[in-house]
Amino acid sequence: MPPSTLPRIAIIGGGPAGLAAAEVLAAGGAQVELFDAMPSVGRKFLLAGRGGLNLTHAEPLEPFLARYGAAREWLEPIVRAFDPQALRDWARGLGIATFVGTSGRVFPADMKAAPLLRAWLHRLRAAGVVLRARHRWLGWADDGRLRFAAPAGEWLHRADATVLALGGASWARLGSDGAWVPWLRARGVAVSELQPSNCGFDVVGGWSDHLRQRFAGQPVKPVVASVRLEDGTVLRRQGEFVLTDTGVEGSLVYAFSSPLREAIARHGQATLTLDLLPSHGAEQVRAEVGRPRGSRSVATHLKSRLNVHGLKLALLHEVLGPRGIGDAVRLAEALKALPLTLAAPRPIDEAISTAGGVAWSALDPGLMLHRQPGVFCAGEMLDWEAPTGGYLLTACIATGRAAGQGVLRWWASAR
Repeated sequence: MPPSTLPRIAIIGGGPAGLAAAEVLAAGGAQVELFDAMPSVGRKFLLAGRGGLNLTHAEPLEPFLARYGAAREWLEPIVRAFDPQALRDWARGLGIATFVGTSGRVFPADMKAAPLLRAWLHRLRAAGVVLRARHRWLGWADDGRLRFAAPAGEWLHRADATVLALGGASWARLGSDGAWVPWLRARGVAVSELQPSNCGFDVVGGWSDHLRQRFAGQPVKPVVASVRLEDGTVLRRQGEFVLTDTGVEGSLVYAFSSPLREAIARHGQATLTLDLLPSHGAEQVRAEVGRPRGSRSVATHLKSRLNVHGLKLALLHEVLGPRGIGDAVRLAEALKALPLTLAAPRPIDEAISTAGGVAWSALDPGLMLHRQPGVFCAGEMLDWEAPTGGYLLTACIATGRAAGQGVLRWWASAR
């Protein structure tokens, strides 16, 4: 189309969702300006890649989609349109080869985020996308223009359409602080309260000084953790977690963050049950614990018969106390089902991601706000959550692309 008729699109937020929207829009012929509050884009993306950038997951699509829980119904067509294989193909198109790890997680061949981000930004700039760093969105002016706090002062910008990809409220120092929530609510947009997801939890009463000082920061593995839902369903997963100064965190805990958070909201506390000996049957554990130990201590007996020592033994002492440790029946039960009572999730700014955000009911199928025609939303600011393992990044990129496609369809129909 002639340059005078090209839509001017503003994208606010330079994370994966915003960059994905920019790519689709630029390919569709739009004039795209991307604004980010930070000095450079993709900062949380780079942080996520410090330990190895987990792009997506290689499991079959059906269980993959189930990871999105209650949000699956509306996320499914979006993720199917840009599924894990499509994401790997896209990365290959940027010159980034990927591989599947032993856990099924997909990583760049060099495990790093920076080369992928550099290649992505190079392609966006080559497509004409203008990146404006240090532009913090302040909402809308009375005449509908976008307000920004820019290096030279407040700046107003008019766009034909806007994609909001502002993230949730975790790791605020990287740009996602949830400041957008009251601005959307003031315009009648339904926004669920932002809450921590993929987060650690504090235990009721805190740990003893002995446990905290000797073992905080150490992993507990291997274990099987379980959580009982309100309907009686029990969720189980094997893995590891880390003891913290105040409670527990790590991938195994993150996988249960949603039901644990909901149980705490309803009942004031939640129980995470640990099987400390997942490779041993209950009968075997009872038999070994019940064997005569003579003059040996319980600690020596457990180490020699079941290889339980160190942090696992300390956790048993913490929960059972001296009398419980000395009771063979209680001890055997605890080795297979040790209850940790959790009091609260850690603060939202410590979380890997957030739950809550713009409600699906507030959006049309193209991710445009019903209450704000021409304004589209994508990424973590939408009301969904998923465990770590590539599910977060996949959905952020998929919703960013869906929002970009939604803008192009809306603009075409408006003409």
